[in-house]
Amino acid sequence: MATKGLSYTPMGTDGTDHAYRQRIAAQYQISALNKSRLKYCIFFHYLLFFGMLAKLSADILDRLDIFVLEIEELSIPQPLWWEYIWCLSLLVSFLGLAAIRRNRVKSMQQYVIGIILFGYLPLLYGIVYYCKDVWLYLTSKDVAELEHIHWWQGYPYGLLWYAFILLSVQVHFFSLYFAWNLIAAWKSRGMRKAE
Repeated sequence: MATKGLSYTPMGTDGTDHAYRQRIAAQYQISALNKSRLKYCIFFHYLLFFGMLAKLSADILDRLDIFVLEIEELSIPQPLWWEYIWCLSLLVSFLGLAAIRRNRVKSMQQYVIGIILFGYLPLLYGIVYYCKDVWLYLTSKDVAELEHIHWWQGYPYGLLWYAFILLSVQVHFFSLYFAWNLIAAWKSRGMRKAE
């Protein structure tokens, strides 16, 4: 509160009492920072999901017997099973968001396991599946050899998938890193309460 004119400053309020002020415990600072960062990672996970959903839209509409000429003209290749399994990782993100809200270690551990199972394993399968096409595209000097590669809209299909997989692996890696930091911070808080 501002005062006019000459004023008296009580002892200890001139900044010299900094050693006695309360501080926020380190685990709470770590928790707040990693919660925010994990929310950003989950947001990017949603963006990747919508990209995957756009790719799967032709197959989904075919299964529902809905014909959209513009989508059919794109000639989107048929999806593989790993693409649908990767989409399940979006459901796991809701578990992570619930764990953030309530600071639940068990839910966050389930989120980590879910990201590994439904996020990383399908992406690993995609890396192995398209490895031959990508390797052939990157190392081939003969145009005739490139005819054996699957192309879509003038681009090598495997290389497009590798770009998606690279982004997804990064998002999942940082999600797991921040989730692990949250688990460690929440466990240390629980240990201090027990003491």
